[in-house]
Amino acid sequence: MLAIIPARGGSKGVPGKNIKELKGKPLIAYTIEAAKKSKHISRIVISTDDDQIANVAVQYGAECPFMRPKFLAEDNSRAIDVFKYTLEQLERIEVISINEFIVLQPTSPLRAPEDIDFAIEFFSLKNADSVISYCPEYHPIRWHKYIDKDGKFEDIFDSKIRNRQDERISYYPNGAIFVFKRHLIEMNQYYTHNSYAYIMDRS
Repeated sequence: MLAIIPARGGSKGVPGKNIKELKGKPLIAYTIEAAKKSKHISRIVISTDDDQIANVAVQYGAECPFMRPKFLAEDNSRAIDVFKYTLEQLERIEVISINEFIVLQPTSPLRAPEDIDFAIEFFSLKNADSVISYCPEYHPIRWHKYIDKDGKFEDIFDSKIRNRQDERISYYPNGAIFVFKRHLIEMNQYYTHNSYAYIMDRS
């Protein structure tokens, strides 16, 4: 399976985050190394607009067959358009057809190769349109509130507070793993009735 690692160069929150050093290695190296250890990933392609990120990614074993255009590397650029562009370029240049792929974001360096493999195997087992990694939420989502500019609470859900034990566990996407059928991305969607969660521990 093809792995796409999206890594633009213009991060505002943490400038240069994708190649910042974490315990002696650039952040992006952890994702590339995990992908290389996967039993099911046959190719790792970096999608970036930044020469330095591209060089580091290639050094650690990814490919960078082309650079991402600037209009897909802005603050308001959609990730789904980046995936489409990457797939279309690979198919055009190499005259191949890509029907499924996995996205691994560099900002999840603690995902293990086993998580990648289990998610891909689950995707195949279910013949899913997508499998996306999720984590259990510690606190009931009904406890969440909006807070206005004056610091006052605004309800998101009904204001009745229940004991945690009485609430159904909710889950949130952790950004570590996205396995997609190609047709889903062409529909500008991440989920269908045939999408599944791969549950990961928060740690």
